[in-house]
Amino acid sequence: VFQGRVLARRVVGQETRYEVEVTAPYRHRVPLVPREYVWVPNTCGCPPLRVGGEYLLMARQHVNHERTLSRILLRDDGYARPWTPREDRLVREAAPHC
Repeated sequence: VFQGRVLARRVVGQETRYEVEVTAPYRHRVPLVPREYVWVPNTCGCPPLRVGGEYLLMARQHVNHERTLSRILLRDDGYARPWTPREDRLVREAAPHC
């Protein structure tokens, strides 16, 4: 779970790749760097992320079968909400319970 600003969007094959500036990591098992690529396994724009927008994202690490590629995957039914101070407060309050 992290807060990020979408810097760019690009369709690659049957997937969409977002370049995201990580502004606040909340809970993560995989180390995040200041800029990450977040992959969505479709090209329909679901979930709808706008370039320049700030979001609270709950994504998963995806490792291929050969274990040669690791990436951040945001499924089309994943949690992606526009960032607000309220979302920030809710995530921080839930952190001790997760």
